[in-house]
Formats: sequence, C-alpha cells, structure tokens
Amino acid sequence: MEKKRLFSGVQPSGRITLGNYLGALSNWTTLQDEYECIFSIVDMHAITVPQNPKELRENALLLLAQYLAIGIDPQKSTIFIQSHVPEHAELSWVLSTMTYMGELNRMTQYKEKSQKNSDNLNAGLFTYPVLMAADILLYCTDLVPVGADQKQHLELARDLANRFNHRYSDTFPVPEGFFPKVAARVMSLQEPNKKMSKSDANENGFISLLDEHDVIIKKIKRAVTDSVGIVQYNDEQAGIKNLLEIYSKMTGESIESIVAKYGGKGYGDFKQDTAEIVAEGLRPVREKTKELLSDKAYLESVYREGAEKAEAIARKTLRKVHKKIGFLPRG
Repeated sequence: MEKKRLFSGVQPSGRITLGNYLGALSNWTTLQDEYECIFSIVDMHAITVPQNPKELRENALLLLAQYLAIGIDPQKSTIFIQSHVPEHAELSWVLSTMTYMGELNRMTQYKEKSQKNSDNLNAGLFTYPVLMAADILLYCTDLVPVGADQKQHLELARDLANRFNHRYSDTFPVPEGFFPKVAARVMSLQEPNKKMSKSDANENGFISLLDEHDVIIKKIKRAVTDSVGIVQYNDEQAGIKNLLEIYSKMTGESIESIVAKYGGKGYGDFKQDTAEIVAEGLRPVREKTKELLSDKAYLESVYREGAEKAEAIARKTLRKVHKKIGFLPRG
C-alpha cells in the first residue's frame, strides 16, 4: 500500500528549542518510517521580517544540520530549502487569486505579528498563509503536523484545495492535520503558563538544542517553581508540572513513577536530576550538529539532492495546475 505523504516546515531562526524538539521534531524520526515525509527549511517565510542575509544563510545550514543530528534521514525523507524550489512562489500566486481578503484579515497570527512589527506591515506578512497553503498543496500532501497556533493556516489550505477542486476539477487532496498520540507542550522555564519560545526576551525561559551542558543545568536550576515544596503534578504548580513533563518525555518514564521517586524530597534534587537528564539527553544532538557543520560539502549535497526530489514533485503538480487554469504550456 502506498504511504501517505506528510509535509512540515520550520523557519531558519538558528535556534531549535527543547519545546520544538519534544513537541514536534523528535517525532519526525519515527514518522519517516511510516509516511513519505517532506521536510522543508522555509526561508521564504523567514523574510516577512527583516533578516541579516549572512545570518539567514548560516541559520538555514544550522537548521539542516540539526534536522540531520536528531535523526532525520535524507535517504528516507526529502529535506530541502524552500527557496530552492521556485514552484512554491508560483503556486502561491495562483492561490492568492482565489483567497479572499476577509480570510486573511481573520488570521490571528497576522494580528499578533502586526502588533509586534507595526513598523513592518508588509504584504508578505499579510499573505504568508497563502504561501503556507502552497507549501502544503504543492506536494499533494495528505497530512500536516500542526500545533494549536497553526490550525487556522491548515484550514485555509483545506479551503483553497476544495475551492480549486470545485472550480477546476479534482487536483489537490484535502490535507488533514496530524496530531501525535503523545503531544508534548513544553512551557517557559520562567513563565510556566506560556509556551516555551525561542523569541523569549529572557534567555532563561528556553533551552536551545545547542546550549552547552552547564548552561542547561543553570537554566533548569533557575526555573520558576512555587513555595509548596512537594513534587506534585497539578495545574496549581505549573513550574513543577512543566519540569515533570520534560523529565517524562526525555526518559520515557511515567509522571506517576517520577512523582513517587521524589516523594519526601525537596525541589533541589528533582531540579538537579532533571537538568542532568536534559543536558545529557541533548548532548548527542549538540555534538552531531557541530560535526555536521564542519562538513559544508556534505550539507550542500543533502540540500541539493533534496531540492531535486522536491522539485520533481512540485513541477508535476504545477504543470497540472497551469493546464487547468488555462495557461499555455511552455512546450
């Protein structure tokens, strides 16, 4: 039986957090055995906010190295850089002519980003959900791993697939959201009621996959907890709850057994052990990333081969789209 196709992309910001890793990327290594996986480094999305060109290039390579370091296999999955496949922009233009202004106005992420970047209200920031829909539909994607903050964008992709199919005949599968059986939502170490974010102004709020051992230890030891003093799993002790979930996800041990292990002990032992587990758990990823970054030729071969594989699929889809909307063939 033919495998279902799964697509996901991450912006090259340079830093993958522990939250990104436990919430999504650590699952990708198993998904590539079950699905036909296409993973993109979405640098075209990144330029909706001003970027330093040199840093953007470096961050794209760094993200690719981290993809490979966590175990994404270029022999099993297609790994490519978005801007290397021009069909993304071409399909985005076609879909933008079928997207209503009201749909884009309702996007909560646009509202949030426009408030944060009031001096940079560019058209790309407004229309990037259309480019995201193009990313997905270009590969006739069946499944898209999504978090709560991306559900609206997936709905737009579904609406545009249905709209195109209705207007021109069946062309795109209508993509479904993929929700892992065990989803980890890692919270900020300093504000445990907020999701961990790499854009957090407080460096102690998040752990990067590339943080050194001692830095991770310090960050977890400084994690906000409470004055209860007992390791328990409940919403009232949000900081301890977050650390318990991190401990559990990193070790595979149940929350119940971890709580029992620290019965009668204070937070000091628990935080120290959690810190060591995270620091040691991320060590192989950190070391492999550094090793890969020292071999630029290999990284280049991975993204070039990935672009060739991705473009072969993309070109076929776009030819079909052009024919259906009435464009003359290039010959």
